[in-house]
Amino acid sequence: MITDTEDLPVPGTALTILDGPLKLPGIVFGAGTFGNQYNSDAHLQSTMPARTVGLALRYGIRAFDTSVYYGPSEVILGNALQELKNEFPRSSYQLVRMTKCGRFGPSDFDYTPSRIHDSVKRSLERLQTAYLDTVYLHDVEFVCTPVVPRPNGSNFGALAEESAAYGLAEGDEGQIWGEGDQKILDAYAELRKLQEEGLNDTFAQFAPELRGRAKVKQLLTASPFSMGLLTSSPPPWHPAPTAMKAAAKEAAGVWPNGLPDLALGYALRNTGSAHENTPLVAGFSTPKEVHECVRVWREIQDGEIEGRKKGEEAVQDIFLKAGFLNWSWASPQ
Repeated sequence: MITDTEDLPVPGTALTILDGPLKLPGIVFGAGTFGNQYNSDAHLQSTMPARTVGLALRYGIRAFDTSVYYGPSEVILGNALQELKNEFPRSSYQLVRMTKCGRFGPSDFDYTPSRIHDSVKRSLERLQTAYLDTVYLHDVEFVCTPVVPRPNGSNFGALAEESAAYGLAEGDEGQIWGEGDQKILDAYAELRKLQEEGLNDTFAQFAPELRGRAKVKQLLTASPFSMGLLTSSPPPWHPAPTAMKAAAKEAAGVWPNGLPDLALGYALRNTGSAHENTPLVAGFSTPKEVHECVRVWREIQDGEIEGRKKGEEAVQDIFLKAGFLNWSWASPQ
């Protein structure tokens, strides 16, 4: 379904398929943009979602991340994929159609096995597919029994001098800290049952621990724009402190192509085959954003990074002076 020349990929280096257990592309389509947190009903009901998905597929971005929590996202994505099925039938490519369950609203978490079971079946219907390649438990960090010295700020000490306070000391790997942890284990057990029934087939610091101690086989990193903070129009609901938003606004003038371009380049430079085959989940609302992402990815592949590194250092210095480098905010309610 090509309705405009903008729907055609620009010739160039083909997107890499990473050598991980799921064989994911270097870029995963983050379909949270198909919800009202980022786009209006008018946009979502237009031809734009299908055009955006079509272009992404033509570039080789053939993995999608969505969630029941993202409002109509599963429905919009499912409809788009149905519109494109003649060009991209399910059997003609490897599509890891990811979804998440367990979180249904800002404060609505339900990890009971029955709700997990019903949620997965509902996602199958909304995505109009007979199976799901991957299913996540959504935002387990807000369900688990909290073992954390503070709700926000820098967590860089979690694997060093503060490891015991975070429950991350050597030997703590299999510890069940309370009711929240048990809820996650029960929900995971339900997902394993569903699989048997045939229904579903700060990152750099923590990644080695997740792979080594937690035995996580496939990691993904996401949100290169920090939930929209590093864009020209951060969403009004963004939970970052006012002073942090001011620092982002100051940083917007550092890079000639804009802060989103620089942030995306930083994320792409620190993921992919050179970084343990870790894909980047990036959200797209329009074909233009898909083109821009692939352009930046190609720049990184071609080694055009020295100028970017200087820009990244300048932005990091702004956040450092403001007291927000490597800062984590509390969950938005």
